[in-house]
Amino acid sequence: MTLTGSPAKDAQLSAIDQSGWGAPYRLFQPHNAAFWVWLIGVGIGSVGIVKFFGAGFGTYRLAVTSGIVFFGIYLIPWLIFLRHQNRYTAQPGALLATGFAWGFCAAAFWIALPANTAMLEIWTKLLGPAGASTWGAGLTAPINEEWGKGLGLILLIGLAPRLVRSGYDGFIIGAFIGLGFQVSEDILYAYNNATATFGVGQVESSLYILALRGFVGITSHALFSAVFCAGVMWILGRAPGERHVGRGLAACLAAMVLHFAWDDAGGLFAWNDFLLLAAPYLLLMPLAIVVLLVVRRLASRTERMWMRELLAPEVEAGVVDNELLAAVSGLHKDRRHFRKLVRNRRRADLLIESAGDLAQEIAAAGGAETPRVAHARRELLRLRGAAA
Repeated sequence: MTLTGSPAKDAQLSAIDQSGWGAPYRLFQPHNAAFWVWLIGVGIGSVGIVKFFGAGFGTYRLAVTSGIVFFGIYLIPWLIFLRHQNRYTAQPGALLATGFAWGFCAAAFWIALPANTAMLEIWTKLLGPAGASTWGAGLTAPINEEWGKGLGLILLIGLAPRLVRSGYDGFIIGAFIGLGFQVSEDILYAYNNATATFGVGQVESSLYILALRGFVGITSHALFSAVFCAGVMWILGRAPGERHVGRGLAACLAAMVLHFAWDDAGGLFAWNDFLLLAAPYLLLMPLAIVVLLVVRRLASRTERMWMRELLAPEVEAGVVDNELLAAVSGLHKDRRHFRKLVRNRRRADLLIESAGDLAQEIAAAGGAETPRVAHARRELLRLRGAAA
């Protein structure tokens, strides 16, 4: 039902080639140096986790296990949310899991923990104990942690060069790497809080950290890394027309400045008692969300164009109408407008999902006609008929 030899078909094939959507991914690549760096980093990080928690596990086992359980549950809505954001030319789950593992093990315990410890000692010598206590965290973590997480993105480019192409790829992968780091750090905080109280009320201590870190986690490592890694992809410019060095540097710097401001809010707002208490939540969190939304919108432009080009032959063939194309390749306002047109939110969402499935099957088939493509097309036509 698609047109062959048409400009729309040519654009579709170009979009498939440029995006790499549908290309296979596998982690085990023994002839690829990126695989060994990833494996060494995750391996050493895993050993670091065992050594860090193992020393006091007999005394603080409740803090560790409750932290793992609580933040494991906390992880579920995050994964659902990020899965929803992994739209357009979506990344395979195995690749995102590879990034999450890097953030959880390597970035946190192989890079950040020892590097932060060493750099804080340097700041103590340069600024004195009081100065290091006030400014040390913000002058340390944005450097070691953002670049440590960013290294995970570079390794994934090496592992899947066909798949990691656009700024939005960096945005999504960065969010998963940051989420892994965030959960790892949260469990560490639950453990440290229990040691600070000498093991009294360990479960209650973990619940306190869950409540505190769960709230501020909205604008924590997942956000910082999404913005930072989108910036890295703009600097690299791996997709046609996506090389924006100035924008990329601005995004990386914005992530690091937000990280600095959050970690050193006590020093930045020490001159006003109200701001000292309220600024992180009334100023920094809204600012971080605004930065995130701007970067997400800019990063998704190329992916949205690829989706439109990928489905253009289906529009010409009458399988997809312009309103559905706008919804599946557009922003939240486009999907909201489509739901109003259909007048049934569930059916509208099914149509959008079905159109995305058709695009995914077309990409996996390299633009060719296959039974899977035909099945996805029939399912979409069936749903459109039901929606009429």
